Amino acid sequence: MLSSPVLRCIAASVRMLFSCSSHLSPNPNPSLHRTMKAATEASRTPHLSLFSNPMVPNSNSSSQAFPQSITLSKCFSVTPASPVVVSEDSEVQSRDSLVVVSFYKFADFPDHADLRKPLKALCEELRVSGGIILAPEGINGSICGTRESVERVLEFIQTDDRLKGLRQIESPVSPEEEAIHHGHSNSSPLAAGEDAPFRWDHVRVKLKKEIVSLGMPTVSPTERVGKYVSPRDWNALISDPDVVVIDVRNDYETRIGRFKGAVDPYTTAFREFPSWVEDQFQLAEPDGQHSQVEANDSNGSPKKQAEVQGEKMPPRVAMYCTGGIRCEKASSFLLSKGFKEVYHLEGGILKYLEEVPETESLWEGECFVFDKRVSVDHGLAQGTFKLCYGCKKPVSDADMEAPEWEYGVSCPYCYSSKSNEEKERARARQRQFETWGIIGGPDKGRRPTVKKDDSERCENQLSNSV
Repeated sequence: MLSSPVLRCIAASVRMLFSCSSHLSPNPNPSLHRTMKAATEASRTPHLSLFSNPMVPNSNSSSQAFPQSITLSKCFSVTPASPVVVSEDSEVQSRDSLVVVSFYKFADFPDHADLRKPLKALCEELRVSGGIILAPEGINGSICGTRESVERVLEFIQTDDRLKGLRQIESPVSPEEEAIHHGHSNSSPLAAGEDAPFRWDHVRVKLKKEIVSLGMPTVSPTERVGKYVSPRDWNALISDPDVVVIDVRNDYETRIGRFKGAVDPYTTAFREFPSWVEDQFQLAEPDGQHSQVEANDSNGSPKKQAEVQGEKMPPRVAMYCTGGIRCEKASSFLLSKGFKEVYHLEGGILKYLEEVPETESLWEGECFVFDKRVSVDHGLAQGTFKLCYGCKKPVSDADMEAPEWEYGVSCPYCYSSKSNEEKERARARQRQFETWGIIGGPDKGRRPTVKKDDSERCENQLSNSV
């Protein structure tokens, strides 16, 4: 005669069989199912069900799906044993989760071109996408992939001693956001940033003169740079009335967010920053004059942010940018011009939004990022702005209600600057994408197909020649 533990095990197995059948198809014999259910109910013990998952609701619920993991007990043991959970879901999920990592390092790197081919090959092998810039002054990039793959790429880069200690900022990516982070997907025809395409299964490794373009080769962050200020100490610094806070980013970035009281240079490119500094702080002008600096408030209208006195330079300057790299060069430039105290936000706005709680934050608006997220908010949460593919600038929901807005063609910020010919080309590009899912048509980037007639003609010519 079978012992009670064995009976319980058999009953649980039968219960599991009928439970699975109820999910696969409607029960062809409801009365038989009720009979077996009653029998199995009688054999239950106060312990957990033998084939239940303690992390999911009751498996008898009609809406319950298949168990995601199986809990095994020692069925033939007289003494009840603690269940052993056999599941690797959490480990696999952690290993396969996507991350975006932005990184850079200024270094003396004259042989930078030698790194391009092996780095690109490794990224392609590991299916890591993004954009990386190599230059004599170092490396700069943003890549996306599984955590394990991204870590392997970063480890490979840092096998060169000159590139050890990369400054990194990591952002998590959910599977639902994968298409957003990988440009050239079905949701967008163009990359959000020139050097951060995030194209699916594609990485661009570029060789350039600078990893961030200032146009002044003599400015070297490896020789001198401003003082780093952690996100936790940033509020106290910029709240000092004697500190002039400068936003080093471009006008389309500052338009959607900035720190309270920051000076907006209104530059359209980082290369304009040196001339703005020389003009604004009157480094080449006589003393005794005053100048006012205006910046956009949260709704885009100009308002006065700071008044710089007519001295050659303010006593203390604090600067910030998206991830910190532009401030490295900007602070080095200010120091080369004789500024005494120059500070910059370590890790940039992204690190600040990641570490500083929203209740303590002095940040207003959202932060533009050079990938398919377009903008992020506190906690690096997905922002609300979209991208105009005509000018690659952020647009709000209100902007998309304006008459100048045409998807894939123009927005209120670029409509007047585009000719009719440019708009027509943009419309044609958009039609290609909507029709084929790729700009240039379905054969874009592929070898031309050989027609059957052409193939037979070639074979005949070959046989005749022989």
